[in-house]
Amino acid sequence: MASSQDDLYREAAAAYGGALDRLARAYEAGTDKRRDLMQEIHFALWRSFETFDARCSMRTWIYRVAHNVAASHVARQRRYSPVPLASLEEVQAVADPNPSQLGADREHALNRLLALVHRLKPLDRQVILSYLEGLDATAIGEITGISPGNAATKIHRIKAVLARQFHQGGHHAE
Repeated sequence: MASSQDDLYREAAAAYGGALDRLARAYEAGTDKRRDLMQEIHFALWRSFETFDARCSMRTWIYRVAHNVAASHVARQRRYSPVPLASLEEVQAVADPNPSQLGADREHALNRLLALVHRLKPLDRQVILSYLEGLDATAIGEITGISPGNAATKIHRIKAVLARQFHQGGHHAE
């Protein structure tokens, strides 16, 4: 017997709620906007299970829906409050605004990393967030619509840029 839409949603929310929270935090820095994004994600996820046919794993389906909602959310927000998004090359070239505070505590380091991720264009953000959630290049390709080889290349480039940018900020002397 097939699971109902409500059952699939409850299962997904229970199993992937933490990952969805992390995804929303990575896409939206503001608390109120993050809460709105989470509502959008959960509604879209519930609605999507009406057509879920298990041709891909539930995990892949959940991430695909969540990332698509988040990318649309970012695009809508940019129309109202344009914050420039950066390519990998631009993120790599920008100096950290508060390098002396690096390492002050784990929360600060996480916030710095998220700030760098927030600056990425949606596809790069989607790739690295999926990677950080433990998805492999094949699953990331299914979610994003790019080839697994392209996903692997993007993962490597994004990790290198983020690591370099993160560490450069931590070694500046004042």
